[in-house]
Amino acid sequence: MAEGDFNGAGNIFRGPFKNKKEGGSGAGKVVKIIGAVAVVLLAVILIGNSFYTIQEEEQAVVCTFGVAKAVTEPGFHFKIPVIQSVDKVNTTIQGFAIGYSDDYEQNYDSTMGPDDSMMITSDYNFIQIDFYVEYRVTDPVKALYASSDPKLVLANLAQNCIRTTIGSYGVDAVLTTGKNEIQSNIKDMILDKLNDLDIGVQLVNITIQDAEPPTDEVIQAFKSVETAKQGKETALNNANKYRNEQIPSAQAEADRIRQEAEADKEARINEAVGQVARFDAMYDEYVKYPTITKQRMFYETMEEVMPDLKVVIEGADGNGISQILPLAPFQATESSAATTESGEAE
Repeated sequence: MAEGDFNGAGNIFRGPFKNKKEGGSGAGKVVKIIGAVAVVLLAVILIGNSFYTIQEEEQAVVCTFGVAKAVTEPGFHFKIPVIQSVDKVNTTIQGFAIGYSDDYEQNYDSTMGPDDSMMITSDYNFIQIDFYVEYRVTDPVKALYASSDPKLVLANLAQNCIRTTIGSYGVDAVLTTGKNEIQSNIKDMILDKLNDLDIGVQLVNITIQDAEPPTDEVIQAFKSVETAKQGKETALNNANKYRNEQIPSAQAEADRIRQEAEADKEARINEAVGQVARFDAMYDEYVKYPTITKQRMFYETMEEVMPDLKVVIEGADGNGISQILPLAPFQATESSAATTESGEAE
């Protein structure tokens, strides 16, 4: 066999081995590429999980090897991938309804169903009453780990306090005048129990949305009672208004009468003082001239008692007029008499 034939045969035998070696080298490259891509993807995933963002209305709880820590500052934060986990908690005011009907449940987050609105009062009357509870998370760590569902705990607690409080009031108070007091008592009771449970949730407010009897007949009766009470309140308000209007005028009239009485008192006192002074002066004259003073007092008194009386006082010999009372009428009479006498003389 020629030398060329051996070379050709050698190439034939080396060909398959050569192709296998070259194919193995290509598979290695593919494996390396896949590994590189996996490393890149893993790096991207790790880097992506290394940061988290906290919004203004939330807080985060970072857990490291089972140890939880609250992060309250909003913004961009770093965490260790795989080792640390982050749970975000909404810290804004949230709410849920107790006893709302289906129409309300479409608009509110209702934890309790409509059947929970049926309650019994202290006077053994049934009543349907709905509440709306507002709360917020104050401690995100306790809210996540102190209970499995703090909202459900609060709802059950509120339901218990509501039924306890409603059961201590009569139906009239629940439907009309006692709503504010009932709300306040329920809120205080829930706050005390939440403080004992310490689940990281705080009650903001609880309000009565609606309260009515379970049947239409009773509803109409209570509406009539409410109308009568409103009429009573209106009458009382009108009476108080009239009283408030009349009291100032009556006080002013009383002050006027009191002032007039004081003025009359002063006038009478002054008059009495003047009479006493005049009597003292008259007494001094009487001591000096008792007879003349008596006569003058007598004439003055007679002039006051009988103003039309004419008094003529003559002298001892019957001639001369000492005093004439009243002087003016007597002068007119004297003139007439003189005229008459002169006519007769003619």
